[in-house]
Amino acid sequence: MATVDEAELAALFGSASGDRVPAYERVKNLVTTQIRTGRWAEGDQLPSEHQFVAALGLSRMTINRALRELAAEGAIVRMMGVGTFVAGVKKSSPLFEVRNIADEIQQRGHRHRTEVIAVRSEAISAEQAFLRESFGGKAFHSILVHFEDDVPIQVEDRYVNSAAVPGYLDQDFTATTPNDYLSRVAPLVRGEHVVEAVLGSAEECRLLRIDRTEPCLLIRRRTWSEDGLVSAARLVHPGSRNRLEGVFSR
Repeated sequence: MATVDEAELAALFGSASGDRVPAYERVKNLVTTQIRTGRWAEGDQLPSEHQFVAALGLSRMTINRALRELAAEGAIVRMMGVGTFVAGVKKSSPLFEVRNIADEIQQRGHRHRTEVIAVRSEAISAEQAFLRESFGGKAFHSILVHFEDDVPIQVEDRYVNSAAVPGYLDQDFTATTPNDYLSRVAPLVRGEHVVEAVLGSAEECRLLRIDRTEPCLLIRRRTWSEDGLVSAARLVHPGSRNRLEGVFSR
């Protein structure tokens, strides 16, 4: 945890900025100064909201606003039930490629692991017309959470063509990723990415350990093999932990 007692926190707050600056901005200035000077390093846990309130004499609403805005700006990472931490450099994912998330994480020198929420066969609803047209009445449905070290960075919600990939339900997705398995059994010939800024659902925010107000990066990805549409995935990333990068030329 970032080393500071309540008296020191109050003293730092008093010198953070002038009295005319709103209190939540002064809290933000306090935190960012400690990070910029290296006093609070990447991965350090910040004092709790309760500690900030007790030390600074401000309302919890003021503290929450400051921390919420710092999380949206990528300076800190908030994980529900765990705490608030100094953020590292945002993780980059390729915009124009379909890559295995495990490979991306390992290339950054970190550890990948997967938590399997569900893998099942289910009926496709009438609202998912594009899937019914390609897959018929049923598809395989998997919901996974991908972790970088111990931080959840992606919820993967994927539908798979059961006729094209009949062995999907038999795979151990804690040992391999859907992307890796699908690339071997139904090689990609075409892909589609649609990128949006969204708020995650209540369940997605719970799985990612983020507040319901934190913006998320959503990638809707469809992939085709020579035989047709293989997979349609909804990939949700916390906005404070991820960014997309792409290189293009004329």
